[in-house]
Formats: sequence, C-alpha cells, structure tokens
Amino acid sequence: MTTLTAITVLCGLLLGAGLWLVLARLPFMRATTFIERIEPQLKSQNLESRLLRSSNHNITPFGPLERILRPVVQDGLHFLARFNFGSTALNKRLAQAGSGKAALDFRAEQLLWAACGFVVAVLFVVFSAAAGRFSPVLAVVSVVGSAFGGFLLRDYILGVQIKRREARMLAEFPSLAELMALAVSAGESAMGALDRVCRSARGELAKEFSLVLADTRAGKPLVEALQEFSSRTELPPLVRFVDGLVVAIERGTPLADVLRAQAADVRDASKRELMESAGRKEIGMMVPLVFGVLPLTVLFAAFPAIAALQMNL
Repeated sequence: MTTLTAITVLCGLLLGAGLWLVLARLPFMRATTFIERIEPQLKSQNLESRLLRSSNHNITPFGPLERILRPVVQDGLHFLARFNFGSTALNKRLAQAGSGKAALDFRAEQLLWAACGFVVAVLFVVFSAAAGRFSPVLAVVSVVGSAFGGFLLRDYILGVQIKRREARMLAEFPSLAELMALAVSAGESAMGALDRVCRSARGELAKEFSLVLADTRAGKPLVEALQEFSSRTELPPLVRFVDGLVVAIERGTPLADVLRAQAADVRDASKRELMESAGRKEIGMMVPLVFGVLPLTVLFAAFPAIAALQMNL
C-alpha cells in the first residue's frame, strides 16, 4: 500500500464518519421520545431564549467536537445502560474515590478513552501501511486491543485513585480520632465533636465527616449517617471506629476512651505496615547489591593481584 492509497483510505474513513453523523441526526432516523412528544403541550416556566442559554458543561477538552458527538455518545450510553454494567458498584467506587461524577459520566469517559485508543491505533496502522508494513491480522488486533485497553485503563486509574485516597484517610484518622476524644473529654457531644473536627481539620476524612454532619443536620439520625459512611468507605479501621461510635451512642459507654484506643490501634497498624514495607524493600535491595555492586567490588579488589601474577609469569 502506497502513501497515496493510505491517505485516500483515511480521508474516506473520515468522510464516511461525517456522513454517518449527519444521517444519524436526521429526524426519520431517530425515534421521538416521550418527553419530546409532550413538551409542546406543557407550559414552559423558562421564558429565556434558548440562544442565550449557556451550553452544557463539557467533560472533555475538545469543545465543539464534543458538542457534535454528544448526541451519539448519549445514545450509546443509554443503550449500554439497558444492560446494567454494575452501576450500583460503580457508584460506590466513585464515592470511595471522592468523585462527584455519576456512573453515566464515568462510562462516557471510558468510551472517550477507548475512542482515543482506537484513533491512535488506526493512525499507527495507516502509517505502517504507508511504510509498506501492513498485516491485516495485526491491524485488527492492535485496533481492537487499543480500544479495549483504553476502556480498562480508565477503570485502573479509578482504582489507583481509590487506593491513594484510602491511604490518605488512614493517615489522617489517628489525629482526627484523638481530636474527637479531646473534644468529648471537654464535654462535647458526638455531634459537637464532629462539628469541631470538620471546622478545624482539612483532608479527605474531614470531608467524609462533613458529609456525615450534613446528613445529620438534614434530619437523618446520627447512627444511620455513620453507618452509611462505614458502608461507603469499607476500611476496617474506619468500620471499627463507626461501630465503636454507634455502640457508645446507643449504650452510653465512655466515648473518649474508645476513640483513643482506636487511634492507638491505627498507629500500631501503620507501624507494622511500615516495618513490613521496609523489610520488602530491604530484600529488593539485595538484588542489585548481590548481582551488581558485589561483583564489581570483587573485580576491583582482585584485578591488581591478577595483573601482578601475569607480569611475574
């Protein structure tokens, strides 16, 4: 395949995609939804012209291109939503990552990443074909694999964000628990201690406590709000912390001692993890030491003796 043929194929693909976008937006190609049918019969409360309305928030940096492709992406997302690819579990993971996105927005980002991988693979195949190295099987595998890899890469990044946020929450927990214990010892209630922590602390765990406090002020019982926080995070130290708070609130047991004991447990656990990490790194350092540094040291120590023996011979 020559360069001219490859450019011709690429232009044909772009022209076909553009014509398909135009055809897909024609009225006879799209079924009228129930909302579109009843909207003319309802009296609108918004008298502002649609020309003066602000555009929807873009989730990508592509601007006009996203506005062109948004109807197609929305149709695809609504079609995929029928199969229910774990929206409940995905919403829970997004909450664990501290993200305010909905599951539909995250799926849109995954499709965008898959499209980027697809475009990169197609460009690579076109350039390879222009250079005279074209294999149909390799081209299909690379294109499909890149699209699927982009889809999974976004999910992997979400998992990394969850792990980093959980690590920050565990690092913040002992200090906040001792601050709550100090507030309770000074005569504050559990609500007052949470309020003081939210006002004086900054971090991921303080944000979660702010959500618990907001739910409680909205009328939800404190025990129920704490249990929702526990199910949202699923970190064992925080789950034990919530269980201790719930038991102390329901049975009237001393809350300050429980908080101090849990803070001490978390600090001991962090020390054990630090020692385990140091042990693993020490074992990992033996590989370059034994196979890299030690042979060079022996060579530098033995080379003068070997050179002297050769001179004597």
